Amino acid sequence: MGANNGKHCESEGKGSSGVSSDVSSSTDHTPTKPPKNAATSEDSDLSMRTLSTPSPVLILAPQTIIPHNGNNSSSPVSGETVALVHPPPGHHQLAPVDLLPDSPIFQIFSHLSTNQLCRCARVCRRWYNLAWDPRLWGAIRLTGELLHADRALRVLTHRLCQDTPSVCLTLETVVVSGCRRLTDRGLRAVAMCCPELRRLEVAGCYNVSDEAVFEVVSRCPNLEHLDVSGCTKVTCISLAQDSSMSPLSAQHCQQISIRYLDLTDCFSLEDEGVRTIASHCPRLTHLYLRRCQRLTDEALRQLALHCPAIRELSLSDCRLVGDFGLREVARLEGRLRYLSVAHCCRITDVGVRYVARYCPRLRYLNARGCEGLTDHGLGHLARSCPKLRSLDVGKCPLVSDAGLEQLARSCPGLRRLSLRACESVSGRGLRLLATHCPELQLLNVQECEVPAEALRLMRRHCRRCVIEHTIPAFY
Repeated sequence: MGANNGKHCESEGKGSSGVSSDVSSSTDHTPTKPPKNAATSEDSDLSMRTLSTPSPVLILAPQTIIPHNGNNSSSPVSGETVALVHPPPGHHQLAPVDLLPDSPIFQIFSHLSTNQLCRCARVCRRWYNLAWDPRLWGAIRLTGELLHADRALRVLTHRLCQDTPSVCLTLETVVVSGCRRLTDRGLRAVAMCCPELRRLEVAGCYNVSDEAVFEVVSRCPNLEHLDVSGCTKVTCISLAQDSSMSPLSAQHCQQISIRYLDLTDCFSLEDEGVRTIASHCPRLTHLYLRRCQRLTDEALRQLALHCPAIRELSLSDCRLVGDFGLREVARLEGRLRYLSVAHCCRITDVGVRYVARYCPRLRYLNARGCEGLTDHGLGHLARSCPKLRSLDVGKCPLVSDAGLEQLARSCPGLRRLSLRACESVSGRGLRLLATHCPELQLLNVQECEVPAEALRLMRRHCRRCVIEHTIPAFY
């Protein structure tokens, strides 16, 4: 069917078969095997020529099956027989889907993925025209480690630019996360053809480098969401090919409109790269620097200096970040809502006190593994951030019932709390949480020595709470 339809499209719509087949082969790696009883290509061509004549019925030759006894008689044993019926002139028999108008088919196509749209474009000329309607191509989403992502992006962008030569004005989202064969050439094709791009996700594409990122941010002025997590070759994001330019000169050049930036697992990122990013991206509101282990407190000073709008900041596993860095983060003041410093072993009560004092609207704090955090820091946090909703102090051995008591009395709206492996927590702290925090929805007390009675009390007072535990007596 695919081969025949390709011939129809080639004769009816210019270039339709070529482009669609290229895209489909780029986005689908399942080998296409001929049906067991399908006719050969010569038979297929013959059937197409015969169908153009008004013959009522065409019977394709049945498959000859040799009996198991090895006797090859002259009379074949019939397998499946394929009959193609051609209606008399003036009476066209259509499939039920062909009776639908364009509008409902278009609505169905609007729910299909990129790969599925490319397949639909190969069915017939009508579906080809509907599948390539620009309104369906606001986003491209490709997946697969073995996908030829460069070729797929090149073919797709080339086809989408046919109606508006050299530019595609409808494409705003490109997601090719996990496509490890993606290189700078694929992103360069997107950058040159899609000036209206607003969202780009290339997570895990470790062949992408600074050069491709430069092409995208310089040619796509409306880009707001950029995910380059796992792109280990990315070291900075700027509008200047020379990343060593001074901050003063950066203030006089065009600024990047990125608001969401994920640099998780960009192991080559250093303080200098963060300085360049901060000076070019002053509108940042969400920044994730997880496991960028070369960063120090100086990087946070640059962020606080140039990016005052940051609301969410993740520094998990940045082990060189300490209390001085949190003091710089505290300069974000009332805008900061989300902060993760998990496993930043240099952070103590001093840094947490800075954040609590100057960021009273904090909603989420992840301090898991910060062994220098004690009840004093937890008390400052509870008193200064009464709107706290989620807190993770797991593996903080110095947090005890005294800290939980202050947390329970000052943060009644707490909904998620992790105390995993907090050895000093006992039933007294949990009883206070049960009576003072009725909105609690998740409690993690795994690897904690707490009595089952305290957990039962928690269940009675917080009926919506999911309790994660390792206590056999509690069920």
